[in-house]
Parts: sequence; C-alpha cells; structure tokens
Amino acid sequence: MTTPSAQPSFTPDSLLALDSVLTEEERATAASVRGMLADVVRPHVARWYLDGTLPARDLAKTFGDLGLLGMHLEGYGCAGTSATMYGVACRELEAADGGVRSLVSVQGSLAMYPIHRYGSEEQKQEWLPRMAAGEAIGCFGLTEPDVGSDPSSMRTRARRDRSDWVLDGGKMWITNAPVADVAVIWARTDEGVRGFVVPTDSKGFSVSEVTGKLSLRASLTGEIVLDGVRLPESAVLPGVSGLKGPLSCLTEARFGIIWGATGALRDSLEQALAYAATRVQFEKPIAGFQLTQAKFADAAAAYGKAVLLALHLGRVKDGAYPGVRITPEMISVGKLDNVRTALAVCRTMRTILGGSGITADYSPMRHLSNLETVLTYEGTSEVHQLVIGKALTGLNAFA
Repeated sequence: MTTPSAQPSFTPDSLLALDSVLTEEERATAASVRGMLADVVRPHVARWYLDGTLPARDLAKTFGDLGLLGMHLEGYGCAGTSATMYGVACRELEAADGGVRSLVSVQGSLAMYPIHRYGSEEQKQEWLPRMAAGEAIGCFGLTEPDVGSDPSSMRTRARRDRSDWVLDGGKMWITNAPVADVAVIWARTDEGVRGFVVPTDSKGFSVSEVTGKLSLRASLTGEIVLDGVRLPESAVLPGVSGLKGPLSCLTEARFGIIWGATGALRDSLEQALAYAATRVQFEKPIAGFQLTQAKFADAAAAYGKAVLLALHLGRVKDGAYPGVRITPEMISVGKLDNVRTALAVCRTMRTILGGSGITADYSPMRHLSNLETVLTYEGTSEVHQLVIGKALTGLNAFA
C-alpha cells in the first residue's frame, strides 16, 4: 500500500495572509533576522539549553552588527526603527529561543531605554553607542530576592554621602547580569525611587550566576549584591524619579514579549507540522488524522489572532492612528493573552510529537518551558489581570 504524502497549501503565516499586513521593510527585517539566526543560533541552541549556557558576548556583537540592539531607539548608534519593526525582530528571535530574545530585549528595552529616555547626555554618550554595537552588555536591576510584583516594597537603598551616593541591597533574577558591563539599578532614596547607572566593576558590586534553572536555560541569570557601592552624582538618571521610571521600562520591554510569544508559537506549530507529515502510523502520516488536524487548526487560528493583536499594538505604538496612544493597559492585554496562548499551543504541539517531543531535537517543549518564565517575568498573569480589571472597573484590587 502506498503511503499518502502531505502536500500543504498554506503555512501558518500564509493561511491568513499575515505577511501582507507588514510593510516591505518589515518583511525584509524578518527575513534578515531569520537568516542570521539560522546560521548562528539554531544549530547550537539545543546544546546551549541543555548545558544551561549562552555565548552572550559573541551573540551581542553579532546582533549589534545587524542593528538589533536598541533598534527602536534614535541616535547614539541605534537603528531608529519603528516599534513594529522591533516587534517583528522579537518574533524571529523567540522563534529561535526565548533566552536569545531576552538577551536582546533586556539590552535594548530595559538597559538602553532608561539611559536613552532618562539619562544625562554624558551617560548616553558613554554607554549607548557601545551597547548598540554589542561591545557592552547591560542589565536591569529591579526585582529583589523578597520583592517581585510589588516594587514599591524594594529594600535596596541609596543614601547620600556628601557629593556621592552609596548603594546597599540586592537584586535577583537579573538577565544578563553575569556578563553585564553596566547595570541600571533602582533603589529607594529619601527623595523616592531613583535609577542609577552602575558600572559592574564598581567596588562592592558582585554577581552570582543563578544555576539549576529548568526554564530559559539558554540565558544568563544572576543575583546582584550591592555592598556599599559608591557612585558619583553623575550616576543618577536625572530624568525621572519614583516608580514611573522602572515601570515605564517594563512597559517598553513587555511590548517585545507580545511579539516574541508569537515566534515561539509559530516555531512550535511549524515543527509539529513537519513532524506529523513524515511520522507514519496506521499506514499514513499522523497529519492525516482528524484529531491531529483539529489541533493544527486551533493552533493556526490562535497564531493568527496573536500576530494581529501584536501588530495592532505595534501600529498604535508607532502613532498610526491619530489621537491614539499606547497605554500600559493595552500592553497588559497583549502580554497576558499572547503569552498564555503561546504556552497552551506549544504544549499541544508537543503532544503531536509524542515521545520525540520531550527531547532537545524538537523545539516545542523548550519553548513551553521558556514560556513558563515569560508568563512570570515582567508582570505575572495575575498582575496583568488586575491591571486590566482596574481599567475596566475603576477599582483597585491590588491591595
């Protein structure tokens, strides 16, 4: 008996003509990033994941050469692209691995962004060109060992000592910290929460790498200890005070997550489709079974909706609609729904792969494991539900 062959008419993107809603430049960016990742990341990422490591410095230089670091920022060596273009790049990066996307997101949206928006001209000139080129790596110090969703309870303190500042405290779960050259540290002061640009070779600044992770293993995570770190007045970010500073950075970074989650979803769907087309059971490819096709149909629909939500938010952020501005509540909707949607789809695609799906040879389980972290960091699902709930009801349910 001849085994029927699979001859698909559509891809996850072509099914809803999703490429047609992107500009020619956005499609070119996606192709460029995808090609680079096929050369320098995809052949190695499974091994990095298994080993719990990432060649962050080498990748940062490669990403810098391609203009990906801080690409949505203007000047100082940054590419100055649109927010949507940055989102398209994040989709391709997370399709390769969430840890790789996190390297780029933290560098551009959490380390470079606050310096670019709130920093002095001296701080911008000192750090941004090198960070854009991938010659210096940054990290973002907000979360603490005992303080996560409630940053107003942070314990890290900065006190004045004559013309200097002295920082004491600790930060936890800090992506890029083990290899960072500079850290944007948020601390309580008598004047409220302030941001500090801290070279990581400062006396009293130390980092311990977090090991034993079961998620985002192809990412470098650290615990920062600040033991009497003395900084000059020029280290303070002069353009912001209060929690507005760190929260605005998180809003910026969450936008990249909204797009990145669609990349993990798409890659898992594509891998499951390819596997199901060649895996033969009961004398035909498992892609020909009704239950398998039902899973694919649901996944493709979920992917299309997630991309269109990300694209809409990108267009709003880019000012495409007069009088409409992006809000943190919009970002919360996108982060909440796209991440949990991607997580559910990746889990279902893993089931199509059967036993093979629990190996590093295939991406869905790696993606779903990574997404468990993405579901938590930069605002848990519960936090985003409460943000949206407050917007809809006018009542604060946080306390």
